[in-house]
Amino acid sequence: MLNFFRIIFSPIIAILDFITKYFKTVVFLTIIYFVVSSNSDSALVSIEESSNLQKIELSGPILKVDKVLDEIYQAKTNSNIKGVLFVVNSPGGSVAPSVELAYAIKELREIKPVVAYASGVMASGSYYASIWANKIVANPGSMVGSIGVIFQGANVEELMKKIGVSTQTIKAGKYKESGTFSREWNEYEKEELASVISDTYAMFISDVADARKLKIEDHETFANAHIFTSRQAKKVGLVDEVGTITLAKDMLYKIAKVKNPIWKKEDKFDMFIDKIINEAVTNFSLKFYDGLKAY
Repeated sequence: MLNFFRIIFSPIIAILDFITKYFKTVVFLTIIYFVVSSNSDSALVSIEESSNLQKIELSGPILKVDKVLDEIYQAKTNSNIKGVLFVVNSPGGSVAPSVELAYAIKELREIKPVVAYASGVMASGSYYASIWANKIVANPGSMVGSIGVIFQGANVEELMKKIGVSTQTIKAGKYKESGTFSREWNEYEKEELASVISDTYAMFISDVADARKLKIEDHETFANAHIFTSRQAKKVGLVDEVGTITLAKDMLYKIAKVKNPIWKKEDKFDMFIDKIINEAVTNFSLKFYDGLKAY
């Protein structure tokens, strides 16, 4: 019974652990930030005004993408920015935010060029997010692909029996319990979930084929959840070039017609805060989130 309550309250415990671990650090760095920023605002403004290129990073599991979407919007509406480098190192994540990113990049590309760079992993949802870039460059050691969709859920029926816990359900709708964790899924529930998976997968491969100018009938070659090295990914048409970030930048300079590249500066304090918050959210979400994912 004690273990059961530990499982139930583990989300709260995780949040409290995060606050305990990082609260003092965040407060201290916040004070330092405001002291330092008061002396450097004018310099930052001048750099911002002259910047003509912007780097946007997508890292870690795709769960909450508001910050990345906001950066894409800023790049789209800033007339000084002539091109965007989209640096990706992510195993994928939830379907909806992955699609949201993909179409945000597509809208951005209609206004100014985007080069996507696979710095480590560009797989599943993160590959989906990158497909509409003008060019995709993959680090020689990166992994690309895994174009597929999965739905997962735990079955804790036996555990509940051992500790003497049972569920009570009142529902309307035959499929309302599809994906429940309290018992094994019925065949008709599996069929219902499979239809969702199949339709989402069809959308995925259709968009990839459209964006990358591939034949959709060849989807078993470039999709089917295959995991490719960067060279293999280029061979099947998922990336344009294999090289380092220098190649990706040079490609962007050429497409954007920028002769004197000045990159928009990133706020280091904001980056630090985002990093620790993203780590906490990621660890929390991966432990307790079930659902439709592009991993």
